[in-house]
Amino acid sequence: MKAAASKSESTKGGPAGTVAFIITHKIKAGAEKRYEAWLADILTASSGFPGYLGREIFRPSDGGRKYTTVVRFDSLDSLNAWAESETRASFVSKVHDLLEQGDQVEIRSGIDFWFTPEGIKPPKLWKQFVLTASAVYPLSLIIPFFLSPLGKLVPAIGNEFIMAFLMAIILTGLLTFVIMPRYTRLMKRWLYDEEE
Repeated sequence: MKAAASKSESTKGGPAGTVAFIITHKIKAGAEKRYEAWLADILTASSGFPGYLGREIFRPSDGGRKYTTVVRFDSLDSLNAWAESETRASFVSKVHDLLEQGDQVEIRSGIDFWFTPEGIKPPKLWKQFVLTASAVYPLSLIIPFFLSPLGKLVPAIGNEFIMAFLMAIILTGLLTFVIMPRYTRLMKRWLYDEEE
């Protein structure tokens, strides 16, 4: 998927197991206002479908005309119900005359927040470091606090290597499925700020 964008908007995010429907549209010059009105209408329609969790819109920057919209659903079945619906087909048929390259879609799930979609300028490395460290540090204090008593109750878990393995699994799981998806959305303006 290619998406050139920096201005973004998002609504509520979803929990682990969510599926993302990624739509990329390169619009024709001068079609911005009509496309924005169409986008608002189709996103309102999608939000009424069962399993809808939220959305993110990456608008063009620097004179570009490529929009990337990520619509999240709670399952692949919910996503497919929207993607294959007559409602969506009707909306897509109304926008074709505004698009240069047609309706380009992609489905992703899992830990996609670790990766920056092609065409979107990745955040500065130091910002990625600060954001990740600020999430890892408190977890590295909290997780052992809860694992230590468990290690005393179950001696096998108290083994140094098993405890380190459990710590790594819990830390990675929390970062991947709970903390970072929400944290990166919360910090998006700072993370992707291009004016520095």
